[in-house]
Amino acid sequence: MSARILDGRQVSKMILNEIAQEVESYQDEYGAPPTLALVRAGDDPASVSYGGMIERTCNKVGITFVAHTRSADVTEEEMVRLIRNLNGDDTVNGVIIQQPLPESIRSEVVIEALDPGKDIDGAHPLNAGRLARAAFVDQPQNVGPYFVPATPLGGLELLKRYNITVDGQRAVIVGASNLIGKPLSLLLTRHWATVTVCDLHTKPLSAMTEEADILASVTGVAHLITAGMVKEGATVLDFGFAEMDGEWVGDVDFENVKEIASAITPVPGGTGPMTNAMLMRNTMTAAERQARLGVREASRVSRVPVSPARLGKEASQASS
Repeated sequence: MSARILDGRQVSKMILNEIAQEVESYQDEYGAPPTLALVRAGDDPASVSYGGMIERTCNKVGITFVAHTRSADVTEEEMVRLIRNLNGDDTVNGVIIQQPLPESIRSEVVIEALDPGKDIDGAHPLNAGRLARAAFVDQPQNVGPYFVPATPLGGLELLKRYNITVDGQRAVIVGASNLIGKPLSLLLTRHWATVTVCDLHTKPLSAMTEEADILASVTGVAHLITAGMVKEGATVLDFGFAEMDGEWVGDVDFENVKEIASAITPVPGGTGPMTNAMLMRNTMTAAERQARLGVREASRVSRVPVSPARLGKEASQASS
């Protein structure tokens, strides 16, 4: 029997419809919709295309989109200045810094200049650190508010929407990237999965993947994961994207693995559409925090320890 298809397009449409209603309510209460600012330096084709997708998604839900683009010869100082200006702009609720940045710019310097409370893709070290230290989801929260990168958050949301059990499952992640593999491992751990993180140096890789109840691959290597590497009945999340024989495919040999797995994401149409939906979700969360606390206070709270009395709701909103 073929696997159940985890349809990211369908689920993302449902989520975007929910967010559109929240945006409408937010605008009625505060007089303006939330605003997402995109920052890009240079004209990397993939970044330009992705930026266009974010803009179209913002338009669908009613979030204001503003692009701040700079030429490839922009200086690091100019980029940091731009980020600090956005930090101080009370009309901007969320900021996403597109990568790659030009080679002359240290991405870590630009990212660390960003207000963590506006970092809707969870790239800032403070957001990453709070995710790493957060308690299990069913226990009292022990860190302040934070944001999770949109792509792994979308993968977790797919599992939830399809009622796939995470608690007690053996999860194996192939690929330890800072924006997908590592945060996904922390998200699944918080939901009581037992997680192993592998990479292309893991030998033999199949010995790890064959044990997975939930298998996620994040490498960008076309058809790295074959049917012989997948446990019968496993759930497979494919975050990869690569060109093969003139077609876009994922890390997983979809046609053959779907006959082994119980559930699988297609490429395209699986985890990809969920990323933009989660960016909209994070932008909405940022706007609501800032409206409730005031932008300056929300920024302060995002950077410093918070008293236990203020943790619970703030932390749970960010972590899913």
